[in-house]
Amino acid sequence: MTHPAPNHTVGTIVEGYAIPVVNERAVRVAAGILFVGGAISFAFAIAEGSTAPLRPFGILFIIDMLLRVTAGDRWSPTLALGRLIVSKQQPTWVGAPQKVFAWWLGYGLALVSCAGMGALGAPLGVTLALCGLCLTLLFLESAFGICVGCALQRLLAKTPPQYCPGDTCRVSE
Repeated sequence: MTHPAPNHTVGTIVEGYAIPVVNERAVRVAAGILFVGGAISFAFAIAEGSTAPLRPFGILFIIDMLLRVTAGDRWSPTLALGRLIVSKQQPTWVGAPQKVFAWWLGYGLALVSCAGMGALGAPLGVTLALCGLCLTLLFLESAFGICVGCALQRLLAKTPPQYCPGDTCRVSE
């Protein structure tokens, strides 16, 4: 049985799991959706020699990430679409805390990228490098199930994460 996590904005309470979890399948689909949109914007930015094609995508990305970590993962448009796409598949549950860390990382990178191309007037190359980093992280998540933010959270957190994608945080006994 599953239900939204009380007192938590992110995740679902699932019987047998000690912490709120999210469906890794939906997360990977959402990352793929964002990757495709970002890659198209990135290609247009290179072709035009301008950051203008990146701006609408950057705003969408920031809003999507901010909704995930503040209002809750249920309010993210890309995660909603991801859940719909994988609704007939068995969920693969992963810990919500490490995904929240990863999404804050994505939000921060997008915020720096957008500020760089807007208010700070960074050169196109700097903006493309930051956006390229975001796209790389999205690609690793969607294509291979590698959550770099989750790995960083594992290194930086005082308590070890639980239920990592691909069971990568299991402690050997």
